[in-house]
Amino acid sequence: MSAIETTGLHKRYGQHTALHGLDLRVEPGTVFGLIGPNGAGKTTTLRILLDVIRPSAGQVRVLGEDPQHGGPALRRRIGYVPGELRLDGRVTGRGMLDFYARVSGPVAPGRIDELAERLGLDLGRRVHTLSKGNKQKLGLVQAFMHEPELLILDEPTSGLDPLVQRAFLELVREARDRGQTVLLSSHVLSEIQQAADEVAVLSGGRVVAEGDVASLRLGAVRRVRAGIADVDEGTVRAALEPLRVHDLSVTTAAGVARVAFTAEGEIDPLVKALARFRLLDLTVEEPDLEESVLRLYGDAGGEGSRVRKGDHPSRQTMSSHPRDMESREKPRPVGETTSSGGDGGGPGLRRDRRDPRDRRDPRDRRDRRDRRLGEHPDAPREGGDAP
Repeated sequence: MSAIETTGLHKRYGQHTALHGLDLRVEPGTVFGLIGPNGAGKTTTLRILLDVIRPSAGQVRVLGEDPQHGGPALRRRIGYVPGELRLDGRVTGRGMLDFYARVSGPVAPGRIDELAERLGLDLGRRVHTLSKGNKQKLGLVQAFMHEPELLILDEPTSGLDPLVQRAFLELVREARDRGQTVLLSSHVLSEIQQAADEVAVLSGGRVVAEGDVASLRLGAVRRVRAGIADVDEGTVRAALEPLRVHDLSVTTAAGVARVAFTAEGEIDPLVKALARFRLLDLTVEEPDLEESVLRLYGDAGGEGSRVRKGDHPSRQTMSSHPRDMESREKPRPVGETTSSGGDGGGPGLRRDRRDPRDRRDPRDRRDRRDRRLGEHPDAPREGGDAP
């Protein structure tokens, strides 16, 4: 049985279709990376898996159950970090986590303190005084602390410094080793390369490529800058232009040629070409997601096209038409619950106000009581710590 499986998943907002027949399959005990540009449908997909919003068509199974009918029992089996984590209130971090521990299920003694120490989080501070990065750490602790069967993480390292990002990747690997399943949505290519076993590339609401990281060649695009001594512009261009380089720029001053370009494919021919010269400096950078993934898979977003393991997609640029932009499909919610269990949410979280366009689809109508946050009878109230 798959940990996550979607079949023919569609999501429409009025005239706009955010997901077009999305098929995903995530096996238990794996880390599955979901990548794509803004507007690809990543967050929409994750919200459907959690039953925050409902699909217009298609089938969804999460841990063997339909999210629409799984209720609190299913949600307790899931740890979730939303892409826009909104935490507020005068309750302390420890008070908030103690509440979530009662909601989401048993938490091993000392587990919260262990996670907080590894992430460098001060649990004694009140939530409203925390920086964005520390609030993100708080969200990670609440997702990992009860060791759920499934972790759904939407841009989980947003606002975190590199050392904390490294600690996060260690937590992901440990979760996988324990048999937990992780669905990780990210714009950080290196994060996906280090953590994920399998990857799906989303474009325009469709999966356009899938497979393991190596087969999808996600690191095959690089931005290169070099300083070369005692050489003229023509010689440098003659050495580099036969290779798969783009946007080649060569400027010379005081006997030094400054070279900048974007390279695709294997790194070996490029290194050998540059080794013929006397290099003063060399920088090879990983480009952002737009430049790397979209250069490789940008044209694959058309109807019915899909690149699987071992295929060689062409390299065109994705359309930036407004209908391709998920950020324009609806406003961001004001707040989003991070608790994976129970019908109520946690302290200091504001209500998730759904876009009125969701109401056009009868299947999106929910009992409004399931959306109320901060009304759990045991929740600490604004202005005080947890009991």
